[in-house]
Amino acid sequence: MAAPTVIVVFGFPVVTALTGRALEANPLKDLRVRRAISKAINREAIVDRVMEGLALPAANLVSPGVFGHAADLKPEPHDPEGAKQLLAAAGYAQGFGLTVHAPNNRYVNDDRIAQAVAQMLARVGIRAQVAALPFSVYVSKARNREFSFAMLGWGSYSGDLALRSLVATFDATKGYGTWNWGRYSSTRVDELVERALATVDPAARAPIAQEAMRAAMQAYAVIPLHHQIVTWAMRRDLAYAARTDEYTLAHHLRRR
Repeated sequence: MAAPTVIVVFGFPVVTALTGRALEANPLKDLRVRRAISKAINREAIVDRVMEGLALPAANLVSPGVFGHAADLKPEPHDPEGAKQLLAAAGYAQGFGLTVHAPNNRYVNDDRIAQAVAQMLARVGIRAQVAALPFSVYVSKARNREFSFAMLGWGSYSGDLALRSLVATFDATKGYGTWNWGRYSSTRVDELVERALATVDPAARAPIAQEAMRAAMQAYAVIPLHHQIVTWAMRRDLAYAARTDEYTLAHHLRRR
């Protein structure tokens, strides 16, 4: 099972008023707006209709069974009315516009997922358009922070390593936040991630990593969508152990 596809928020380049004019403040900086976006997304529908059952709704950056997964976190229930109320409370009762950026050749059904998310956002008043690009072009633009709301898939062997890359405060000298496109920053998350990664004993490290996951997810540092189930087909006499990186390595095949 691969790590989830996550929607990264916080950037400001392509967030506008419904008229298309620039906004004075970035709505994605408001926790209520980020939570509204999460509520607007119907993860079950994406799993059932877009992924055809080959995924699980996500609430963590790592899938069940991966070190640092916080099992008490549950996927956000689909609640469009609650989303509208949160947007109104944040001062965006009429909504706003944004572009959902996604690759179109990297993740399973990536462009279709982006279209589905855009339609769900539109139902709560956020006018979203989709821009899907080849991954080679997409990732360079994302690293240049040209996007406001963008898709990323992530595979990791531990939750604290995923958090270090995706939501830790960007620090090139430490190698933190290397994929933190929106430049989310939380001293609490940073402290917990550093403590976890400095703890040698797995039994002591696990609860710290899980607490870091809770802190980041409860702040909607990113919005997890689903855990993609990676699938291989082969002859009956062959077996292959699934990899989180989705690689298929011939020397890992074995006979039953």
